[in-house]
Amino acid sequence: MTPCPLGPASQCYCANRVSSFPAAEPANTAVLLLAHGSPENPDQIPEFLSYVTGGRPLPQTVVEEIRHRYSLIGFSPLPCWTLLQADQLSQSLQMPVFVGMRNWKPFIADAVKAIASKGYKRVIAICLAPQNSRTSVGLYRSSVSSDASGDGNLPFEMDFVEEWHDQPLLVKAFAEKLRAGWEKASAENGAELPVIFTAHSVPQRTITEGDPYERQSKETAELVAKEAGLAGEDWTFAFQSQGMSGGQWIGPTVEDTIRNLKAKGHRGVFLHPIGFLCDHVEVLYDIDIAFKHFAEKEGMRLWRAESLNGSKTLTAALAEVVSNRVKALGP
Repeated sequence: MTPCPLGPASQCYCANRVSSFPAAEPANTAVLLLAHGSPENPDQIPEFLSYVTGGRPLPQTVVEEIRHRYSLIGFSPLPCWTLLQADQLSQSLQMPVFVGMRNWKPFIADAVKAIASKGYKRVIAICLAPQNSRTSVGLYRSSVSSDASGDGNLPFEMDFVEEWHDQPLLVKAFAEKLRAGWEKASAENGAELPVIFTAHSVPQRTITEGDPYERQSKETAELVAKEAGLAGEDWTFAFQSQGMSGGQWIGPTVEDTIRNLKAKGHRGVFLHPIGFLCDHVEVLYDIDIAFKHFAEKEGMRLWRAESLNGSKTLTAALAEVVSNRVKALGP
């Protein structure tokens, strides 16, 4: 059995696909949460990457580097946290909530089949990437629309949430984690730490062609900073996890931002990833290992905010998104 990050006293969502949807399910509407997906062990990396690239082969050096990163963190708990988030949302709404992953199990196509088999007539689909980009939200939507048969004819009406980057309770959830972690880290540092908000980078051409992702990511950061009571000079923004493929990716990078803060006299930084809703490789490796090591080489210390993971405020945010959609759609 895969070790569960929720601890031995908890149900293991990642290994056993545990869920506890309420028995009294409404006949009409279900919720579908969409996420990237993640392999459960390093041996699954080649198969996982084939889904990520749509079958396009990657250089073996890239495959081995990604396998190495996963081996350092043991495994990615993204599926576990996502299934927990779905379960908490289901209990909050007293509605069935399904999970579909684009690049790993449980696959989106399997979730579509499960929803269809239960006869739900309407599905509210939410991508667990609050900022809208064609490289994330757009691909998830296409994956759902093509469904298991690949003909694009879904067996239910789909209401797709395109973006929710400025949802007030989402902002509050991030701010809660920021205040708790930043105050503790600043006390350890002996002075208030500058905050670097981060989100996953995307290819520059995506933004050039009109994608709203960069703007929305920075809007989320600004709202979280305001909610947490940070002054403008207390924080900055960087994009992380630039791809290994060719072409330009948006920045500034975290590494350049750390160097700039060092040049201003800072000896520590506090990272807060506001583009991710739970722990996975971009947090557990990119931040906790790679960026921390980079900061140490620069003579800096690095802390980060806890991920939202099982945050009850995140659950409330998702519940409000769904409830507003249900009200707007009517019976």
